[in-house]
Amino acid sequence: MNQDIRNIAPETVWNHFADLNAVPRPSKKEERVIQFMVDFGKSLNLDTSVDKVGNIIIKKPATFGMEDRKAIVMQGHVDMVHQKNADTSFDFEKEGINMFIDGDWVKAKGTTLGADNGLGVAAIMAVLSSTDVQHPAIEALFTIDEETGMTGAMGLEANVLTGEILLNLDTEEDDEIGIGCAGGVDVTATGSYTSEPIPENTKAFKIAVTGLNGGHSGMDIIKGLGNANKIMNRLLFDGYEKYGLRIASINGGSLRNAIPRESFATVVIDNASKKSFLEESDILIDKIKNEFASLEQNLNIEITETETPANILDTLSQRNLVKATYAALNGVYRMSPDVEGLVETSNNVAKITVENGEIEILCLTRSSSESNKWDLANAIRSAFELAGFIVDFSGSYPGWLPNMNSSILKVVESTYIKLFKEQPNVAACHAGLECGILGKNYPEMEMISFGPNIKGAHSPDERAQISSTQKFWKLLLEVLKNIPKEG
Repeated sequence: MNQDIRNIAPETVWNHFADLNAVPRPSKKEERVIQFMVDFGKSLNLDTSVDKVGNIIIKKPATFGMEDRKAIVMQGHVDMVHQKNADTSFDFEKEGINMFIDGDWVKAKGTTLGADNGLGVAAIMAVLSSTDVQHPAIEALFTIDEETGMTGAMGLEANVLTGEILLNLDTEEDDEIGIGCAGGVDVTATGSYTSEPIPENTKAFKIAVTGLNGGHSGMDIIKGLGNANKIMNRLLFDGYEKYGLRIASINGGSLRNAIPRESFATVVIDNASKKSFLEESDILIDKIKNEFASLEQNLNIEITETETPANILDTLSQRNLVKATYAALNGVYRMSPDVEGLVETSNNVAKITVENGEIEILCLTRSSSESNKWDLANAIRSAFELAGFIVDFSGSYPGWLPNMNSSILKVVESTYIKLFKEQPNVAACHAGLECGILGKNYPEMEMISFGPNIKGAHSPDERAQISSTQKFWKLLLEVLKNIPKEG
């Protein structure tokens, strides 16, 4: 079906997207896609280089008549989130994405699509390979590891780029012009536990929370979607408090920037409490499903008997884990007081792993306010440290402060109105774009972000709209023609 993708208009964009999606490119394992981009640039006889951290820079001179325009940087990231459905057999390190067309949408079979940010990268590739697109001098910047740390943007040195305007093509609403974004920090709580033998006269059960929507932990956090780790913890807490449930293992969630869709735990209950535990759990499951009835129609929670595990957590470690996880905020912490409808600060309890004597909880705290980012991060840190965990902060990156007076904003906004006869949504977003980081080394560079409609990013439901991509491409071509002149 990938061949069908190549026949969609604009064909140059979709063909480059299909080529890109044939290359495995999970975050932190971008060696093959880096080489792919280098080969692409060199095949066009364009100045192509790779910096010390792995970012690719491809330069193309201005087309005839555009030499007096400001040089621009066109930027996207080459890595993608690797998420798949539990029943999908797929190796992100070895296989290309299997795409198909569903009406006005392009989707992937059981996995993330990679339109975030593959469509933006493909659009840049289409401009670089074009012979009939008018544009000023271009520095195409393809960053690595945007999804799991933004280390590519962080590692870009200050003397690499000379462009005066940056076009970031990583926005996921085609009527939105991005002028700001949230910063973030990774919060990691770790601890160890003493393994204890399974008590006599007990039964083992597997608890499975599945079928949640998941999604982008920034853009989708405002929706109030179910978090598999928090739902699982409610079940574990209730069983522990009322029936002495003991935990053997937990495996919930995956990536920090993805709202966890699934969680699995193995527990044991003494035989005398088995019936009451199952009856009480059924009642709690019904309550949880009712709470999420309008948001999570496919939520499924099952408790089934399973083989007896080798051991369980000691009582104190289990108590601290379930209580600290309960205390850790998940979701929106504060709405922006200045921008209506914009999340200012949030946290995603992204992954919980309990196995082999070790406990690890991964969170991602986001905020467009540096002070509130650290306020929430310290609140989460306090909850876990009070429970005896060691808490580390890492990967902190700044937000991108809006500049309502930038020349490129005026160009993109006026061009959008001229083309589509409507006012675009000029806004900041609660996602982590690389503009804030790049702006630290290039403080004088004007920045703007726009892109096509992409829904369900960071989940296997990710899909890109065909008609919206056509709209985005039309806007991009017109913006390139209207980049301001030097001076």
